[in-house]
Amino acid sequence: MWFNRYYEKQFRNLLKAGNVLVVYGSRRTGKTSLIQKFLNTFVGRYFQGTGEDMLLADVFASQSVQRLVSHFSGYDLVVIDEAQYIPDIGLGLKMLVDHMPSVSIIASGSSSFDLSNKIGEPLTGRQKILLLFPISVLEWQEQFGTMDVMQKLEDFLVFGMFPEVLQMPNIQDKIEYLNTLRDFYLFKDVLILENIRNAAKLTRLLQLLAYQIGKHVSLSELAGQLGLSKQTVERYLDLLEKVFIIKRVSGFSRNLRKEITKSNRYYFLDNGIRNALINNFNSLSSRDDVGMLWENFIFAERLKRNTYLRRFANYYFWRTYSGQEVDLVEEEGGRLNGYELTWKPKRKRLPKLWLETYKNATFEIIHSQNFLDFVT
Repeated sequence: MWFNRYYEKQFRNLLKAGNVLVVYGSRRTGKTSLIQKFLNTFVGRYFQGTGEDMLLADVFASQSVQRLVSHFSGYDLVVIDEAQYIPDIGLGLKMLVDHMPSVSIIASGSSSFDLSNKIGEPLTGRQKILLLFPISVLEWQEQFGTMDVMQKLEDFLVFGMFPEVLQMPNIQDKIEYLNTLRDFYLFKDVLILENIRNAAKLTRLLQLLAYQIGKHVSLSELAGQLGLSKQTVERYLDLLEKVFIIKRVSGFSRNLRKEITKSNRYYFLDNGIRNALINNFNSLSSRDDVGMLWENFIFAERLKRNTYLRRFANYYFWRTYSGQEVDLVEEEGGRLNGYELTWKPKRKRLPKLWLETYKNATFEIIHSQNFLDFVT
């Protein structure tokens, strides 16, 4: 089954001669499939290769204009998958763009620190970046309708939204796939590109985070539990965010003494990965972490929606030492919007201090009966 992706309709218009279209995101989100579908309708001559190909990597690493031009002359389009494996790929692409301005280029990969940093600086002003997530509710609703979203909501919360998972009718197949993703693909870029050997520590770190969704995370406590330095834990968290496994959210404050700002919260970009890390794929009726699953799911879906619709927001949580709290704060265009993320609809006292402190701020409760407008 093919799942329609948000970028499909835009792909052709985004691709321009003399520019690089960068597609990146976590592994198994469908980057290669998205590009291949576009290539199936592309009129022109194209080259398609991967950064893991030693010859291709050698051509770019040579930084030789003569070699680049001789190897790629005659193509209308050059496509490089897993581009993060080519050293100084941004410089090589810049040389290709400079000396072959009629060629269009697509580069894709699964780690933002290599694609955005090593491509970004040399190609400032000559690149367009697309971030591809697992399937979003926004995409699912557009293809299958609202009723289908509601019928599959529990599956989304438990097994996540990776394309291959969504195609599997059998629960055991879903579990095996997510466990394989956890064990063999999750850390591949970090282990190879950053030369980190201890995958067990990374797994344990993520397991600790999986039990703290919606809670403040102490780096000192994590370091103590893992037997690592605080600086190492901080570096690991940064790398895990750059390979699209987690997303950090900081505390919001305008210097009000009562506000907590020094700790962070972490969300997973897919519920299925979170549940694979703790080996819990039980149904919602037999779980005590439904609140965490819901908060994580809604945050991830809101992030996908805003990214695809090009709504540029900053994300925070807000909490005071007296216990008043707003789960998610979005700062966009000078406006502050606060949200409580709760699975079951319920009456909740408004956070009085939030509304008193930030006069123009809003507050809304997002629950299982009204969430669709929030994520689509």
